[in-house]
Amino acid sequence: MSERIIEYRDALCEAMSEEMRDDKKVFLLGEEVAQYNGAYKISKGMLDEFGPRRVIDTPISESGFSGMAIGAAMRGLRPIVEFMSWSFSLVAADPILNNAAKMLYMSGGQFGCPIVFRGNDGAGGQLGSTHSWCVESLYANVPGLKMAIPYDAYDAKGMLKTAIRDDNPVFFLESERLLSTTGHVPVEEYTVPFGQALVRRQGTDCTIISFGRPLHFCQEAAEELAKEGIACEIIDGRTIRPLDIDTMVASVRKTNTCVVVDQSWSFASVGSEIASQIHRYCFDDLDNFVHRVHSDDVPTPYASNLEQAYLPNTRKICEAVRAATYNS
Repeated sequence: MSERIIEYRDALCEAMSEEMRDDKKVFLLGEEVAQYNGAYKISKGMLDEFGPRRVIDTPISESGFSGMAIGAAMRGLRPIVEFMSWSFSLVAADPILNNAAKMLYMSGGQFGCPIVFRGNDGAGGQLGSTHSWCVESLYANVPGLKMAIPYDAYDAKGMLKTAIRDDNPVFFLESERLLSTTGHVPVEEYTVPFGQALVRRQGTDCTIISFGRPLHFCQEAAEELAKEGIACEIIDGRTIRPLDIDTMVASVRKTNTCVVVDQSWSFASVGSEIASQIHRYCFDDLDNFVHRVHSDDVPTPYASNLEQAYLPNTRKICEAVRAATYNS
């Protein structure tokens, strides 16, 4: 495939624009997505190309426009709903969880809901407690939906195209702190399938499993630990639903130790679910229990230094890997 480097946000824009050109049933709606080109300039130029009937500025009413989009999906359209922040999705929890995720099951297969909910998840940089929710643990518990968390520009485009084409509701979790990062995105058509984790770094001493933005800190930690003679293997889970536990298990059976890095709070988290499954399938392979790194169990601080200390970071990951591999 051709070599081309673009920003993460432009990869998202390309994915939506290409799918909208190919399928007139696809449309985008949300706050400031049209005339303002998106709160984070992800939908830049889309209003000019597709017009106000397919790129729709909505009122500040997540419950209202989410419910409208779900109704449109049930009637055969394929909406993309942008939440300026996944924190704001909480006011729309009833329609997106009680209707979108359950409608196919409750209607006996008569009404599907091919809809994508996407936006920024987690701490974006001094946005305070109410604008920094990591919703993966809240929403991954609900059957009937899929959840994707792309780390780089390549996955952002390929996974969003997969999400738009999927006949199930997809929760697509981005990070504001990744939008300006750049990466290789081919000009040619491609998609990234759900349920296929990726080995981001090969290693023999410890498996580190993570999703999304925390993978950046995992890479930094692996570089630091390599200086100490600890070779870490990094697994990018990519999707939480479906979860590729097989790739994770295969890595742990090779390294015999595991650290899970999850930006959600620890209690009842995605990280705890993965750790539970690793213990189940790798009980005889593990030289130590699965160590976990999470955000601290407090509301997200506003102060920059406290926010960085609160989140999973390089120091915490290094400490967890050292503890997991000690005397292993």
